[in-house]
Amino acid sequence: MSKKKVVVAFSGGLDTSYTVMKLTQDGYEVYAACANTGGFSPEQLKKNEENAYKLGAVQYVTLDVTQEYYEKSLKYMIFGNVMRNNCYPISVSSERIFQAIAIARYAREIGADAIAHGSTGAGNDQIRFDMTFLVMAPGIEIITLTRDHALSRQEEVDYLNEHGFFADFTKLKYSYNVGIWGTSVCGGELLDPAQGLPEEAYLKHVTRNEESLLKIRFEKGEIVAVNDEEFTDKVAAIQKIEEIGASYAIGRDANVGDTIIGIKGRVGFEAAAPKLIIEAHRLLEKSTLSKWQQYWKDQVANWYGMFLHESQYLEPVMPDMEAMLTSSQRNVTGTAILKLRPYGFETVGVDSDNDLSKSKLGEYGEMQHGWTADEAKGFIKVLSTPLRVYYGTHPDEKR
Repeated sequence: MSKKKVVVAFSGGLDTSYTVMKLTQDGYEVYAACANTGGFSPEQLKKNEENAYKLGAVQYVTLDVTQEYYEKSLKYMIFGNVMRNNCYPISVSSERIFQAIAIARYAREIGADAIAHGSTGAGNDQIRFDMTFLVMAPGIEIITLTRDHALSRQEEVDYLNEHGFFADFTKLKYSYNVGIWGTSVCGGELLDPAQGLPEEAYLKHVTRNEESLLKIRFEKGEIVAVNDEEFTDKVAAIQKIEEIGASYAIGRDANVGDTIIGIKGRVGFEAAAPKLIIEAHRLLEKSTLSKWQQYWKDQVANWYGMFLHESQYLEPVMPDMEAMLTSSQRNVTGTAILKLRPYGFETVGVDSDNDLSKSKLGEYGEMQHGWTADEAKGFIKVLSTPLRVYYGTHPDEKR
């Protein structure tokens, strides 16, 4: 009988390394697939390939879906200024969805019998992987050794060592998930809700002390230039902004949020590019969108981010929300200017032909040109009518 084909979602970490070796030893034909959404360096990908073959995989592939991730997710998070709890750029959670989609697609292409991942039973990632596989690769078995057998790290390390594979899987004080949309930091002081992360917990530190201006030009909501350097590759533009912002250690914070399974979770992060891009984009929108465009876009964006975080990317309503977010960007063109300094930044202003504050009808707090003083008084009197009616009937309720 031929061996069963299994695709392992391979990150190179302990759980997925154990999974590759154990399934190989159990008689599976193992294909190790690393889905890269921008968080792996070339050196890491090369090491992953070497280790996958040492662990027994018959084939290793890197599935680069960084551009797809931008086009189908990051773009809309920028359009919506999406920050979970007004704090956390939805980085790891959104990346996992696209990694899972890529793995499912690859599994179908090679005719795999099963897909395996290394998630435990206590986090969100198990839901993101399983739900995506169930929809995108129906009928293919899902294998989760770490979750199903409640394996400890030491048990996995011992198994690998016994079968001749040695690597540094030392449990560090902090665990990191590095991606194009930010780096999450877990563990350490974050386990105490009264503490924050110390300087040494972060991967990026201040290397630049003098203040500088950052100019980000958008066309219909998408980045086209950074400090007058033009970009057609939006991913490269994001990476450029990250490089600039990280030199000031901008974008550090910690978020307490609700997990999909219902418990609270706390995560630290450093995310210079998302923080700078979203605040620059928001600044430009304040000048180029109408009041009700801003209001309704914010409502839709909040739901979009929530669905994305909670593994509902494949929910049919998502393209409908994306259509609204895209439509809202038709006049969001111009340059937003920020002032950067170590650990922080401030908004300066915008330069846009679509700036609604340049209207000839009036200058706020200065002079009206589109109405007379009597018309203003009449408008105010009519506007107050519902209040005058109510308090005329209930004078005792006046504050």
